Amino acid sequence: MGVTGTAWRAMEQPRRITDSFPRRRRRPPGRSKAKRCPQPRRRAPPPAEEPPTPAPDQALLEMLRGFDLAWEYGPCTGITRLQRWERAQALGLNPPKHVRDALLEHGDNPDVTYSLWYQYEL
Repeated sequence: MGVTGTAWRAMEQPRRITDSFPRRRRRPPGRSKAKRCPQPRRRAPPPAEEPPTPAPDQALLEMLRGFDLAWEYGPCTGITRLQRWERAQALGLNPPKHVRDALLEHGDNPDVTYSLWYQYEL
């Protein structure tokens, strides 16, 4: 009994799954993809940075620290200084008006906005 041609080849070499896909040629070492492209890609310009806010003066920070340490206006962890001031005002505790004015004036500066314990987890 004879074996047909295709059956004979199947017995000679086992087929691999990669045999059904076309082969790709590899680049020679030292040759990168960029050398084939005549035009280099242009990168997008970096986003414009906001100008840094000037640091508030030490007298203002000392006044705000005093407000943070004054427990008569309630706890200050977990909220901003302005939220604490507004809560104390709503409760009739009469917080200092100059603290609110300073908070509204320097509202974009995180050193002024947040209390001493802002960075600590509850």
